[in-house]
Amino acid sequence: MTVAQPQTHPPRPPGEVLLRDLEWTDLAHLAGLEQQLFADDAWSEATWWSELAGRPRRDYVVATTSDGTIAGYAGLDLSGDVADVMTIATTPGHQGRGTGRLLLGELVRRATAHGVDAVLLEVRADNDAARRLYDRAGFEVISVRRRYYQPGDVDALVMRLIVTKGDA
Repeated sequence: MTVAQPQTHPPRPPGEVLLRDLEWTDLAHLAGLEQQLFADDAWSEATWWSELAGRPRRDYVVATTSDGTIAGYAGLDLSGDVADVMTIATTPGHQGRGTGRLLLGELVRRATAHGVDAVLLEVRADNDAARRLYDRAGFEVISVRRRYYQPGDVDALVMRLIVTKGDA
């Protein structure tokens, strides 16, 4: 007689992250992360509530670890033929591990599924890590907003990725 063994799933690798839609219960935590990650440019919890209320035009995704810890987040504004990246962030413990690439890829996938022609974003000219991420993903600088980020008089680079409809 053979006894069926319970099915077990292999444990996830410690660095693996999963993507899910943003939930209202995330907002206070994201506001705290914003302070840590962006200081002068941080979104408040009220801003996050406004963004969440903007659905279906706004589309946000959260990257979490297997224990539910937030590893990053990102969002889009889907308006017509162009989608704008509203934010993309990776927590310090997950930077340089592919979480940003995963989030950006998901935003592009969602934008493409929505039928846009292009995805736009702004990035601080002095944010080398983000610029490398966007360059590798195929984004190109199309304009510069001089002294956009304050304080500090840092330029904003406006970047664009042309997408092919149906690639999602």
